[in-house]
Amino acid sequence: MQRYVHVPRATPFARIRVQLPLGLLLACFLPFFVRIAFGGEPASNVITLTLIVSIAGLILGYYFIRSMAVFPAIEVSFYVIPSFIASYLLCISFLIISRMDYSRSILFASFVIAVIFYIIIFGWLKRLGRKRIGVVPFGRTEELLDIAGIEWINLINPQDVYDSFDVLVADFHADIPKDWERVLADRSLQGGIIFHVKQLGESLTGRVQLEHLSENNFGSLVPLQPYVKLKVLLDFLVALAVLPVAIVVIGIVVVAVKLDSRGPAIFRQERIGYRGRPFTVYKIRSMIDSASESGSRRQSMTIQGDARITRVGRFIRRTRLDELPQIFNILRGEMSWIGPRPEALSLSEWYEAELPFYRYRHIVRPGLTGWAQVNQGHVAEIAEVREKLQNDFFYIKFFSPWLDMLIVLKTIAAVLTGFGAR
Repeated sequence: MQRYVHVPRATPFARIRVQLPLGLLLACFLPFFVRIAFGGEPASNVITLTLIVSIAGLILGYYFIRSMAVFPAIEVSFYVIPSFIASYLLCISFLIISRMDYSRSILFASFVIAVIFYIIIFGWLKRLGRKRIGVVPFGRTEELLDIAGIEWINLINPQDVYDSFDVLVADFHADIPKDWERVLADRSLQGGIIFHVKQLGESLTGRVQLEHLSENNFGSLVPLQPYVKLKVLLDFLVALAVLPVAIVVIGIVVVAVKLDSRGPAIFRQERIGYRGRPFTVYKIRSMIDSASESGSRRQSMTIQGDARITRVGRFIRRTRLDELPQIFNILRGEMSWIGPRPEALSLSEWYEAELPFYRYRHIVRPGLTGWAQVNQGHVAEIAEVREKLQNDFFYIKFFSPWLDMLIVLKTIAAVLTGFGAR
């Protein structure tokens, strides 16, 4: 006879139906009622409109946060401020364009309370401890056990499924016995979360395992086509908007490079781009002149502490200023702001010969920054490039504005810390 044990539920503060209503109550309705109670005026149309707008701003900001939280290695509290800045600015822009009057004090109070409340909530949830994940012992689940930060529990018999776990993981492609399948189905009907091993592995690592891919898998890796087209337009408009400032910065850096070492300040290199087509990429020279040539494979690689890097070059590589001239590649439609980094022709040919499916990364436009760069940094050797390719495939599979927004935020953090530069 099947044993039934109550499955403990997580803290209620981890649920959307608790987080969102509490946020609305504290950040939207509280400033509204305080203004009415102590402002000496009734609920006018202006104040009521501000309440409605603040509700829209909070719901939109919360949606931004939850959309980014599905990606791996995310400290959600870090993205609270930029998410709410974006959502409330969108609402204010709507008010300005429509020429509607609103209460600045109520809207500002709503923004501040929302930020503080959700930073506290998500920060507290993170400190609750590591996740406990039960592992159904069939198929290829053992490869998950090396992922750090998780308390992995190997299940011995079907009754173990009813112990306290945050989630369960199973290899649905394996031959799972009937008694296990029945218990897993019951657990799912009770509201338990059960992941397929491949889905959970991608979620925790941010990489698509090459060993799991075949030619038939690529149908699931096709990027979202409507967003592909929209992104081309957004890339062009953003590049056009920042071009005047970029030209000034490029000019200052070019002068510094010329004063620091001999040779041209701008160099060109042939790289592989969208749909496998070669194109010329522009960069500010950060190495001695002879090292800037795009000849052999070894010349195209940059190692840690490379002696060829100049004094100014070390700074502009760390701050990514050497990549600024690629704004012209973006304007020409050859690159995007965000995407897999384009590789030199010699390196790309080497990687294609050594790594399966490498050429498939060209299905999206290469970018100034990307998922692999913000998680892994600069790489060159085959072992590192294999992991980079797994990151690139994860980006292609989950191609979305939310992932792009997350990459922008992580890029800012990488520039400030110098992460990944060589």
